[in-house]
Order: sequence, then structure tokens, then C-alpha cells
Amino acid sequence: MKIDNITNMHESHPFVRKQNQEFELMELPYSTQALEPQMSRETVELHHGKHQQTYVTNMNKFIAGSDYENMNLRDIVKNSYEKDRGVFNNAAQNLNHIIFWNGMSPDKVDMPPAVSEALESAFGSVDSAKEKFIDLGLKQFGSGWVWLVKKDGGLDIVNTPNGVNPIVWGQEPLLGADVWEHAYYVDFRNDRKTYLETFWDELANWDYVKLQLVQA
Repeated sequence: MKIDNITNMHESHPFVRKQNQEFELMELPYSTQALEPQMSRETVELHHGKHQQTYVTNMNKFIAGSDYENMNLRDIVKNSYEKDRGVFNNAAQNLNHIIFWNGMSPDKVDMPPAVSEALESAFGSVDSAKEKFIDLGLKQFGSGWVWLVKKDGGLDIVNTPNGVNPIVWGQEPLLGADVWEHAYYVDFRNDRKTYLETFWDELANWDYVKLQLVQA
């Protein structure tokens, strides 16, 4: 995937929609079968077309007629955190999935030097970063996410429960793996570890990470 085809989190689409227009389900940057064999068409269709669509539908319903109606998605997430549970859960999960889908590529992407150097600086080595990513993904009890984030001028890896996005803590997500069961159960059953290893080794779009790293 060419870097100029990757969604920048700070561009207007799909995070910002025109005033008085509803949010729409993001279009995938690849076909539903493009991530096979690492992620099946069945998983993508259920995850994107059912789960994420539900978040978008519910979010539009919850924000209608409210102060959130004319905010962009990131601002809705930040302003609704710990204030409006229904709005936050659905808006954050929509944002999370936009990052998730853009953070994967049908073709294996080599890690650019800018990303590997940043990981080495923060974690000692790329392998150490991978180990922490997988470890925190496994330690997230129940549903949630594991993230590579930009924090205080450097990088960190964090996990979050349910639909929490790290922007509510002032951190900028560069890459996120969904560890809700619907993200991996069709393809990996209860083997979350292999799913996370596959995500990092085969699916992660490091060009997207580089773009977010520069822009964040």
C-alpha cells in the first residue's frame, strides 16, 4: 500500500464530517478478503459491516440534537469521556476501528527506519517493543485494545479496557490491535497470542505508523 493512499488521522475524512451531516461507516482501504489468510473475509465482514456499523449507527442516534452534533469524531471522544457513556462507547469504538483498519495492510509492509529507530529508542529494540505489545495485549482482561502510542515526545505501548482510546489521556495512537473476541475468534479461536503475533508480523501497516508518527 502506497503511503499517499493511507488515511492521516488529522485529515478531515473520515474523522470529520460536514456540519449537520451524520457520520458514515468508513470505507475499508482494501477489499474484505484482502487480509486473507491472516484475517478471513468472514471476520472482516462481521467486524466491519456488523460491529463497527452498529457503533456508527448508535453514535449518530446518541449525538443527535446534542452539543456533540457538530464536533469531529476525535473531539466527541475526548469530550464525552467519563461524561456520556453511550456517546463515548460508540464514538470511541468507531475511532478505534478507523485506526485498526488503516493500521493493517494486505501486503506485508517492511518497517521504515524512522519507525524502527523510534522503537529502538523507546524500548531498546524492535523485538522488545513487539514483546511488550503482545504481553499487554494478553494481559488485557476481557475486551479492550493494545496500542502503540506517542507519549511525551516518545513512544509507549499501553492497553485500554473496552472502547477507551488513548487520546483521552493525551496520548496519540499510532497503531492499535483490537482484542475483543470478535476480532480474532473466527480465525484463531481463543489463541489471542497467535493473533497478536500475526497482527504485528504480517498485518501491521508500518507506513501508516510512520505517517502518524510524523503528524502526531
